[in-house]
Amino acid sequence: MSGDALLQTPLHGWHQAHQGRLVDFAGWSMPVQYTSIVEEHHAVRNGVGLFDISHMGRLTFNGQGAESWLESATTNQVSRLAVGQIQYSLMANGGGGLIDDILVYRLPDGFAVVCNASNRVAVVSEFERLRPASQPTLLDRTIDTAMIAVQGPRALETLQTVINVPLDAVKYYHLTMGRLFDQVDTVVSRTGYTGEDGFELIVPADAAVTVWEALLKAGAGAGIRPCGLGARDTLRFEAGMPLYGHELSDVTNPYAAGLGWAVRLEKGEFIGREALRGFKARPGLTRIGLRLDGKRIARQGSLVRHEGADVGLVTSGTFAPTLNQSLAMALVDPSAATLGTRLSVDIRGRDESAEVIKLPFYKRPQVAPSSH
Repeated sequence: MSGDALLQTPLHGWHQAHQGRLVDFAGWSMPVQYTSIVEEHHAVRNGVGLFDISHMGRLTFNGQGAESWLESATTNQVSRLAVGQIQYSLMANGGGGLIDDILVYRLPDGFAVVCNASNRVAVVSEFERLRPASQPTLLDRTIDTAMIAVQGPRALETLQTVINVPLDAVKYYHLTMGRLFDQVDTVVSRTGYTGEDGFELIVPADAAVTVWEALLKAGAGAGIRPCGLGARDTLRFEAGMPLYGHELSDVTNPYAAGLGWAVRLEKGEFIGREALRGFKARPGLTRIGLRLDGKRIARQGSLVRHEGADVGLVTSGTFAPTLNQSLAMALVDPSAATLGTRLSVDIRGRDESAEVIKLPFYKRPQVAPSSH
């Protein structure tokens, strides 16, 4: 896609004016960083960070047959959702590979799906292909809304000052409807993709800049920083969360990726069910964590070897800022996946020793619930 054809979020002008380094990400002009990825990463781990995630697809489903429509296209069980709950799910193709990983929101008046920017067109077209005779509505709300993530141990106190609903009561993977500074209606969810506590706001596109700037002001005492996609990637990586195009793809099955828990084979018919039944018995590869002995970074596609034989490929790797180590995730043959196994990674033609370690690499400290 040529540079002038890139999609822009409602916050694009703000990013440009505040030294956001903009890159082409899945056809969108998105900030990869403002200061440094490491500084932004630490801001989220230790305080609070603000992310523009408006590039992610936002679809709403309403009307008769919406639930069964979602059920037929997704691997998890939509009918288990109560109003206000969110479900991590997958959309599989007929061969059991993945079209996308998604979040399904159960709203008071229907459903919403949040999908990856790179897969939005494929996701919408798959839903259209499966549209039931009852003709429920599917609206793509990606362009007329914005989505902002407030992430970090001080996210709750930052957001609570500007919203009219108690956020303590919103559990993980739940949502509520609220109003920001008595004027902007928002859907607020508590999912996060950083390994920290955090919230996501869906607001009208024309309110995005007002909301963003109000959040920066509200979080000033907590050291809030605007953060780019670079820190979002290092944070999700440390938390062992899969990323489509890395750990997940149209040829990676959910059981190999460690996501078998999001597949409900017993729920009835859905796309990919038979293929997935086979993969449950024999997933083929398996996702592992690796700690490299040195500081060199294992990039996606690097060969992984066990006792001289090729056993798999690195899917993501970086020097993890919180843990101060070179780490990687890889898809490997199950024979090489036992914790403590010594492997080697081919980094630009030179082998680097590594050890299989437990995922996730990072787990946030559990804070005792507040008394109020």
